[in-house]
Amino acid sequence: MSEQYDVLVIGAGPAGYVAAIRAAQLGMKTACIDDFIGKDGKPALGGTCLNVGCIPSKALLDSSKQFHNLTHGFESHGISAKDAKIDVGAMVGRKDKIVKQFTGGITSLFKANKVTAISGFATLKANRVVSVKDAEGKSTDYSATNVIIATGSQPIELPFARFDGKHIVDNAGALDFSETPKRLGVIGAGVIGLELGSVWKRLGAEVTILEALPDFLAAADADIAKVAAREFKKQGLDIRLGAKLGKAEVGKKGITLTYTDSKGEQTLEVDKLLVAVGRRAATKDLLADGSGVKLDDRGRVEVDAHNWTGVEGVWAVGDCVRGPMLAHKGSEEGIAVAELIAGKAGHVNLDTVPWVIYTEPELAWVGQTEAQVKEAGIPYKTGSFPFAAIGRAVAMNETAGHVKVIAHAETDRILGVHMVGPVVSELIAEAVVTMEFKGSAEDLARIVHAHPTLSEAVHEAALAVDKRAIHKAN
Repeated sequence: MSEQYDVLVIGAGPAGYVAAIRAAQLGMKTACIDDFIGKDGKPALGGTCLNVGCIPSKALLDSSKQFHNLTHGFESHGISAKDAKIDVGAMVGRKDKIVKQFTGGITSLFKANKVTAISGFATLKANRVVSVKDAEGKSTDYSATNVIIATGSQPIELPFARFDGKHIVDNAGALDFSETPKRLGVIGAGVIGLELGSVWKRLGAEVTILEALPDFLAAADADIAKVAAREFKKQGLDIRLGAKLGKAEVGKKGITLTYTDSKGEQTLEVDKLLVAVGRRAATKDLLADGSGVKLDDRGRVEVDAHNWTGVEGVWAVGDCVRGPMLAHKGSEEGIAVAELIAGKAGHVNLDTVPWVIYTEPELAWVGQTEAQVKEAGIPYKTGSFPFAAIGRAVAMNETAGHVKVIAHAETDRILGVHMVGPVVSELIAEAVVTMEFKGSAEDLARIVHAHPTLSEAVHEAALAVDKRAIHKAN
């Protein structure tokens, strides 16, 4: 007879491990199944985000920023350094140490909350039975009153540019280069491509990013995308739009890329190639016949507004379902489902999920873009304010970018807030709170903001919606 749980969570990424902890907090006997193996060959909790995604990439972004400031940014502060060098091995080692600290932290949280961690690949069968195959190939069945699927996502691989882990890599490979490549090619100008491209550019690589779409950062508001593109160009990132890769050939002297753009067929020689063209739901071999759970045409688990699959006791959260593939969205869904299972209220508002790109300058936004509002026929008004007019930003020598607020022309309710500039990953939270409480631009404008702070740009942008910003001409 299989071991019985109240809740079985498949996947220990940000959606899964958070769901497991919350379920256990609510008094349910809980286990969490995951098959990720760390660099040390041992099971590691935290999923892609913690092991080879969000956390390690931020560690490298911070290290590379420090080095770039030392070699390019500190002179204006009166600080000089000669012959500065970067030890890539030490930098990557620091990243690995941070990852191990946090994976160990989840293990401790599981123990503290009495969550059972099970290592292996899980397959959901009928009647909420989950078969887990361990590293030795042995299968064990577990059953549960409720199953939460949180299997996450995986990089999309191009058939003509297969990952080999050495020359052509995914995000995990680009986090573990042993030295700075002289020429780095990146396919895809999305979050991963821009962040990791920035890391290696700061450390001295020639970085060329090929983006198939004709528009840069089409998901972002056009005004902040325009500013970001200009700043990235200043930094030396060579971003080529409308460039569709057709072939990648590995040779003795590097990788030859063949792509087409508006001028026809082009070639590019690089030493390493990062393919970052998006991610797909990790649902292969997840569902056995008779599970009753359905996948959509993109391989995502079909769920309703409350993350229920339609099968009694089976739920799904995070990257493997509809909505943005963001760690914080998955975590909140995990908590919501655990609370629904416990008979409490649980809900995630997908309209107020913030997006962040951790480049320099950072980009962050929540809600609708101006193009989306216009297309929907909603009457609107906008206000923006530049960081160049903010004392704190000038003192930091980080003046690029601005904050833009979009509000309904009749009700003044905030429809979207878009930012590009210093530390906007933190500033966006104020906009999320305001929108979640159905706030108006007037509400944001009436709140007292500390001086001098970067958040004053949010305050002034809200004032600018009604053409009453104080520190710029309206």
